[in-house]
Amino acid sequence: MLKKAAAILLILVMTASLAACGNSGSGNVANNGGDSQSGTVVSGNEDDIQVEITHTTTREITVGTWYDQYYTSDHDDIYDNPSVANVEQAQMQLDNMRAIEEKYNVKFRFVNLTWAGDIESINTSIMAGQPDCDIYLVDLSFGIPAVLNGYAMPIEEYASASSDIFNDQKVMRYLNLMGEENNYLFAPASITLDSYPLGFNMAMLEEAGLENPQDLYDRGEWTWDKFREYLLALTVDENNDGVTDVYGLGTVFTQLFSNLMMSNGTGMANGTTEGISSPATIEVLDFMYNMYNVDKVARPWDPDDFWGNNNCFADGLTAFWAAPGWIMSDYTVDELGFEFGIVPWPIGPSGNQETNATYKTAGNWYIIPVGVDNPALVYQVMFDWSNWYNYDTDYRDSDLTWWEDAMYSERNFDYLKMMGEKQTLDIWESLSFPNSEFNLQMLIEGSYTPSQMAEQTKNVLQSLIDEAFGQ
Repeated sequence: MLKKAAAILLILVMTASLAACGNSGSGNVANNGGDSQSGTVVSGNEDDIQVEITHTTTREITVGTWYDQYYTSDHDDIYDNPSVANVEQAQMQLDNMRAIEEKYNVKFRFVNLTWAGDIESINTSIMAGQPDCDIYLVDLSFGIPAVLNGYAMPIEEYASASSDIFNDQKVMRYLNLMGEENNYLFAPASITLDSYPLGFNMAMLEEAGLENPQDLYDRGEWTWDKFREYLLALTVDENNDGVTDVYGLGTVFTQLFSNLMMSNGTGMANGTTEGISSPATIEVLDFMYNMYNVDKVARPWDPDDFWGNNNCFADGLTAFWAAPGWIMSDYTVDELGFEFGIVPWPIGPSGNQETNATYKTAGNWYIIPVGVDNPALVYQVMFDWSNWYNYDTDYRDSDLTWWEDAMYSERNFDYLKMMGEKQTLDIWESLSFPNSEFNLQMLIEGSYTPSQMAEQTKNVLQSLIDEAFGQ
């Protein structure tokens, strides 16, 4: 069992009032197992898995989240989902929900607590021993701290060794938290498409006479040195007034840091030994420092305009940017006025194109909190709900229209898909660094040199890793 990490706190944003998880008004529906046990046993979707139903009245199973999902017990028509696209799949999902209700005598609901409310509920109700919800949807930024603080049940306590999650993983997968014996976070299995590839403005590169970075990548020639050449060539003072009008790169610097670490074969906290003082990570910090302070090819960070930092490319202010689907889906090529390309990040001097990770494990995961009644039933209901396609993964993955549209071209989409297949887990963003000990913004502003930052951070980072994993 993981040691409770006193140094790792949940990121609390106490700005939203907490919505009640469920309709009973009891304030605690996670333990509403009924008045007595009936002892009924039913088979799950997996032929060799059985769960015991211990409730005599209809049980409500709730998932705490921050956005609406479809289809649940609250929906009777496929068009309850205002964004329904594939009518056939929607009907299968709705029919699956009705079958689950009948099979397990349950009502299954996602309860929108808001982002802040989800975090608050995890940090207060579970700690008090009375979880508001049977399951929580978590982002790793607060899901990992929840696990490290002992708020989540190990999957082994409610899923057997013969379960899909520990074998084929056609329906459900788990997150192996740095080799720990017990695993706590799980998610529906699917193609991973939410990586942060490097986007580029094709028109700018063509005008500058620069070769397509995709062709360079395919030949193994897309390196940091080549990237620097491109950034220097694409940073322009268009009217010669001494003010840069277009920068080579504009993006959120934490995403830049994570992707450069992967492209250089390193990480901050992707093992039990701190990585910031490693030569490979020093190379990353040097490269970033030079981008902002020496070459001045990266657009200065605006702490008051998060969206401007993300979306400045759309106004033609940068040639390269981090281009995940959730950003690119907001634009069409007609709206942008230029074609864009997607490419993996360039290979660093300590990196290797064949072995580098290209996706830092992220996204949404689930936990079943400590204190939930009959967690085996809760998990099996979630499993069946996720398995609306009855193990036909080809059918599940057949409709990727949204992602294909967001990426604009087949070649772009192929790079995005490839990047999601090479994953690493680096929990550095889940660790509670005091700003005085690790503040990347001070590096890109030139207040710290890479060596100074590594020296003052390494001991703090190691102590946080040690505390988190009980060493």
